[in-house]
Amino acid sequence: MGGNVRMRAPARSHPLWLAYILHRVSGLALALFLPLHFWILAMAISNPERLDGFLLLTESSAVKVAEFGLVFLLAIHMFGGLRLMAMEWLPWTPPQKTLAAGATAISFLIATLFFLRAI
Repeated sequence: MGGNVRMRAPARSHPLWLAYILHRVSGLALALFLPLHFWILAMAISNPERLDGFLLLTESSAVKVAEFGLVFLLAIHMFGGLRLMAMEWLPWTPPQKTLAAGATAISFLIATLFFLRAI
């Protein structure tokens, strides 16, 4: 019986699994960032002196690297969502691996340009 048994690779080894994980992780990270962002924005109204002190902290290189990460997460989440909408709404089947790789590359480019402008 043991003739020609073909083993399928697990779904997690597929390149689009990484696109799925990046989209989920970026969404979670952005959702966790939002309350902090709103808290800092609220400082502008409730305690402007404290906000000024916080804004001085944003000049450090660690914060600029974190901003790079934030912009990358935002871009990867946006392009991942566009890829998902294309899959669901467009009548043709796009080459998924190419779109996922392109979305990652464009996201990295956007984040890098932001970072280079910030330093």
